[in-house]
Amino acid sequence: MFIFFTVLQAVIAATLVILVLMQRSEGGGLGIGGGGSPGGLMSARGAADFLSRATKWSAILFVSLSIVLAALAVDVTGQRDFEDTLDRTTTAPGETAADEAAAPQPEAPAEDPLADLAE
Repeated sequence: MFIFFTVLQAVIAATLVILVLMQRSEGGGLGIGGGGSPGGLMSARGAADFLSRATKWSAILFVSLSIVLAALAVDVTGQRDFEDTLDRTTTAPGETAADEAAAPQPEAPAEDPLADLAE
């Protein structure tokens, strides 16, 4: 179900981008929707009205579906609780602080590999 809504979100996003690019902007833009016969749906005004309405409903669908996907993502990941501590250190399961102190520390290299370059 999550995958279906994600694909639907991508289709709506692509539709929204196409609808915005087809509209005539004040500076001219792509202006794909302009021209044609003087009357009817594909007149300059009819196309602008149709494109603006289609853009409005696509944007409403996009935002609504984004909210639904966010709610579904919380259910899928199962992380509803907030982490309220500032401690962000991680340890392996079964490892304690005493095990970390007893662990051997890596030794420094015996000679500096860049010593030849400094001369």
